[in-house]
Amino acid sequence: MKKKVIKMPKFKNYEEETRFWGTHSIADFRKELKKTNLEVKKPLKMTFTVRLDPKTVKELDSVAKEKGVGPRTLARMWLLEKLKEDYYSKSA
Repeated sequence: MKKKVIKMPKFKNYEEETRFWGTHSIADFRKELKKTNLEVKKPLKMTFTVRLDPKTVKELDSVAKEKGVGPRTLARMWLLEKLKEDYYSKSA
């Protein structure tokens, strides 16, 4: 009897992926894996506090969940994108 072949699914978010890998082995998907380069960055050393109203926090949390990241991570990503955008527009 042949073993049923399943394809690695596309995940909607981190939680869905976590549940999947809790019940499956990566070894079953060896043929689908691709080599990649991984850049390891130094850990962040500083904390920057930003005060937000509850509505903004709720909206940030909602968008972050859709993207499969935490709200702090999303806020940091947006901040870095904006800084990079402003920096390069001034140096052009």
